[in-house]
Amino acid sequence: MAHPPGKYTDFENLREQAIALRRAGLSRRQIRDRLHIDNNDILNRLLEGEPPPEWTKRPNAKDDQRDKARELRLQGRTYDQIQLELGCSKSSISLWARDLPTPERRRGREEAAAIARRGWEARLRIRDEERQHTKSAARESIGDLSARELFLVGVGLYWAEGSKDKPYARRENVTFVNSDPGMIRVFLAWLDLLGVERERHRYAVMIHESADVAAAEQHWAELIGADGALFNKTTLKKHNPKTVRKNTGDGYHGCLVIKVLKSADLYRRIEGAWYGIVDSARGADH
Repeated sequence: MAHPPGKYTDFENLREQAIALRRAGLSRRQIRDRLHIDNNDILNRLLEGEPPPEWTKRPNAKDDQRDKARELRLQGRTYDQIQLELGCSKSSISLWARDLPTPERRRGREEAAAIARRGWEARLRIRDEERQHTKSAARESIGDLSARELFLVGVGLYWAEGSKDKPYARRENVTFVNSDPGMIRVFLAWLDLLGVERERHRYAVMIHESADVAAAEQHWAELIGADGALFNKTTLKKHNPKTVRKNTGDGYHGCLVIKVLKSADLYRRIEGAWYGIVDSARGADH
């Protein structure tokens, strides 16, 4: 019904009607339309102290999360696991589930350590596979070396690991020392490229006195395919009791010394070639 111009003068009667409608379950909008009230302040005064019906209440957005968090906690989940699944803060989870019992540890320390160890071993295995893949790809990318490429590699190899002439110690002779079988093979291939006859080679083993000397001598002789007559006396390194040696075990064979007889001219060519590489690298447009 429509109210006359002084429609709000009978406030108490209007309030009784509003409260009756509210208790009947009507919403504010429904009461406003039913009583033709167009002033929100008046409507607020009419319904003052009267709670809204349950169906008009907005649901709390966190109610579902709270119930789910409690359910997961009862299943034995940790706060971190619940946070990961629900995406809510750990402080909220702690508040919601603080009255629930703390779940028992499901794994013993040894079991947990074993699981962690297996995970770490898997990571190491993946890293090793990646490492080996990188090395294999780089190895295959080299292909066949030209004579010039092998020559340049050999010059750099010698200048890094070979003996050198000094103003205070004249040593114009070719002597190469290394423990890496690959380095030895490349150096010998380089000498073959330069036409240095094997008869001009002399070899010697340098090794720690506590190692298996005979096995080391046999190892190097078989590696390079050289007759024992070309080997000079093995040099033994004295043991220092204050040091802890790491180069031990079956894989330790000491170093092989390769000397070239009558090699002064060869040495001069090596040194000249090396400084030619230095000059070229310095002036190259990379």
